[in-house]
Amino acid sequence: MNYLMVVAHPDDEVLGVGGTIAKLVKDGNKVAVCVMCNQVAVRANISDTLIADEEKVIKMLGVSKLYAGNFPNIKMNTVPHLDLVQFIEKCMEDFNAEVIFTHHPADTNNDHVQTSYAAQAAVRVFQRKNNNKQIKEFAYMEILSSTEWSLDSSSIRFAPNYFVEIGKSGVDLKIKALGAYKGVMRDYPHPRSKEAIEGLAAYRGAQSGSNYAEAFECVMIKK
Repeated sequence: MNYLMVVAHPDDEVLGVGGTIAKLVKDGNKVAVCVMCNQVAVRANISDTLIADEEKVIKMLGVSKLYAGNFPNIKMNTVPHLDLVQFIEKCMEDFNAEVIFTHHPADTNNDHVQTSYAAQAAVRVFQRKNNNKQIKEFAYMEILSSTEWSLDSSSIRFAPNYFVEIGKSGVDLKIKALGAYKGVMRDYPHPRSKEAIEGLAAYRGAQSGSNYAEAFECVMIKK
């Protein structure tokens, strides 16, 4: 299967689906990552080696291909929606994507929200272009330090219904990969700390009877 992870920023692919990527690759699947905003601007404490760090992390996780967008960081709401959608569609077509993981639309980070809505629209591309196959699965991920800050009580918040067991080795790889991004990891009790990442994986594992897990909300599945 070909899995396309559509995320707003470098590091989101690790926070949201890092352990799952490694497991999918180990099981013989192909994984590509589409990052919409490959810019350092406005990202406090993030090193100017971000792109080099990203390339290192992609190799660590076993990702087959990286699609690097250049949309403005923390300003994706200023970009025409169609531009975002068409960029994702091109990535889907090039990679022959069968499964999409992306951000939850009730996330607090607006770039995550814009990415989610664009990915949702891009999934319908098979209805507009005959040469595109229909996506088999579509799921939302959770991003520590962002998804849990779902303060808009009128929105439907992240509700996991799909868990991927990643084991202790998967958690350790996730923490190591996130640590490769300079300036991203923080001291506990920050959500992007080693303790918080391991704790969430343990909690999601306990929820699903697994040995550590990453949680997702699957909103579309085609058999």
